[in-house]
Order: sequence, then structure tokens, then C-alpha cells
Amino acid sequence: MHRAWQRRALRGTEAGDRWGMRPVAVRSLKHCKQDIWYDGSNRKARMIVQQVINGLMLGGIYVLIAVAFTLAVGVLKFLNFSIPGTFMIGGMMSWAMLKVGWHWSVSFGAAFLCAGFVGLLVYWLTYRPAKNSDPEVPLVSSLGFLVLLENIAIIYLGSDQQSFPQVIGDFNMRIGPVVLGGAQLISLIISLGVVFGLSIFLKKSNAGRRIRAIAESRDTAALLGVNVGALVPQLFVFNALFTALGGILFAISYLQVSPFMGENLGFKGVSAMIVGGMGSIWGAIIGGLLIGLVEVLSIQSLGSDFVNICVYGLLLLLLIVRPEGLLGKPAARDKL
Repeated sequence: MHRAWQRRALRGTEAGDRWGMRPVAVRSLKHCKQDIWYDGSNRKARMIVQQVINGLMLGGIYVLIAVAFTLAVGVLKFLNFSIPGTFMIGGMMSWAMLKVGWHWSVSFGAAFLCAGFVGLLVYWLTYRPAKNSDPEVPLVSSLGFLVLLENIAIIYLGSDQQSFPQVIGDFNMRIGPVVLGGAQLISLIISLGVVFGLSIFLKKSNAGRRIRAIAESRDTAALLGVNVGALVPQLFVFNALFTALGGILFAISYLQVSPFMGENLGFKGVSAMIVGGMGSIWGAIIGGLLIGLVEVLSIQSLGSDFVNICVYGLLLLLLIVRPEGLLGKPAARDKL
């Protein structure tokens, strides 16, 4: 009788634990607390991993813009602010053509055609007349071109944000606890594939060598027989097509377009270029992915009001600590 009372009294106490006499109810409660703690930790870890994936997918769009700025700065020594405008044309023109019932392939083709023509116009009206003047002159002219393109889009397509039709089927891939959006994943693969292809093109092809020769020294390239006058307009058109692809991929991935979409993303593309190192394509890739990560993780941790503070705060911090960027070197512009 005494032993039975003693066992009941020891239940749930330290002595009971030491003698292995804890009742099942007490043991289960503790395990439940542990399970809740572990489950909470795992959920938080899964959420962080998911946001990292989302940040990399958004960063793929920034990579395209950053590489376009890198080509403009590295080869032409010209910070072309019309690049966000051609990014906007890619998204808005595709949306307008899809809205009137055109097939997506024709709509995207029309967007590329329009962006390429705008790129050529930028060359004719901003860069060519001022190529022998101070670098600030074509820079200001290209900024005026951006404002002009935005206002034309507002007049003919409206200033409101528009919903982009779903071109790619709504499918997701699940790898363990992480969900990959199909459209975003395809956009990331296309972005990185195009940039890798561009890097190989610049290093292996004859046209790439001519572009690198212009980046090294325009006068020397002309002496070596490079037709600089014919190659520079092609670079403008290529840059416009490159950024229009970014606008289309952004519209496909996030299903929204607006006349100001290029302006919003363009400044982050410039930030990605500076963070990675001006003139370095690989730096632009790293900078674009890093900016995407910082943006998504800051929304997750601090809220959307802190996005610009975190992104441009990172840019400011990096400029203080390492002004040349992560992969930038004093002669980085010459190593496209």
C-alpha cells in the first residue's frame, strides 16, 4: 500500500523521472512541446529556403537588366537609361497584342520588333549625335527617351497596372518542402541560359572578339579593321532585345505589367551591375541574384516598406567597403 502511494506521489517529479516512473501522460506532454518546437523550427527553415528560391527567381530578371547595362557601360562607355524603357516595351507591347487576340508567339515577336526599333532610334537620336561630346550628354538624352516611352505607353495603353494573361500553364514543382513555380523556374533557366550563351559568344566568336576590341579601345579596334560604325548600332539593337526579353519573362512570371515597370526594375538592375562590379558580366549575374535575394528576404523579414531601404542600403554599404563591386577590378571594363 505504502509503495503504491509512493509511486503515485513520484509521478511527474524529478525523482520519478530518474527512476523511469513518469506516467505516459507527462511524457507525451513534453514530447508534444518538443514536437511543436521542432515543427516550428522546420516550418521557419522551410519558409527561409522557399524565400531564397523565390529571390533567385526574381534575381534572374535583374540579371538580364544588369547585363544589358554592363554591355552598354563596358563596350560603349555609356550608361543607357533607355534600357528600362525597352524592358517596359517588352511587357506592355506583349500585353497589348495578347489583349487584341494575337497568338503569344506573334505578340512576343511584335514586342521584340518594337524594342529593336526603339533601340535603333536611341542610337540615332541620342548616342550618334553626341558620341564625340561629353559622356553626360547622351546619358541625359537617353533618360529623356525613357520618360518619352513611358508617357507614350500611358497615353495609348493607360497608366494602370494591368493583369497579364497566363501564357504558361499553372504548374508547380515540389522538391521536398520547397515549391518551385513553373513560370518563374522557366524564366530563371532562360535568363541564365541566355547570359551564359552571351558570355561564350563574347569569348569564342569573331563578333564577340570585335566587341571586346571596341571595349578595349575604339580607335585601336578601328585600326585593326573592325567596322565600329556598323557594330555599335547592332549593339544597341541587341541590348534592346535583351531587355525586352526581360520584360516578357517578368510579365509571364508575375502576371502584371505597367508603364512604370521598367523604371522600378531598371534602377535595381543598375544596382545589381554596381554591386557585381561595373563591366563584369559574371559580376552582373551575382549582383542580380543577390539583389533579388535581398528584396525577397527583406519583404519576408521586415515588410514591403523596407525593400528599397535594404536594397539601396546594401548598395551604399558595398560602395563604402568595396567601391569597385564584388568582382570589379580597375581594368574590369576591359575584360568583357
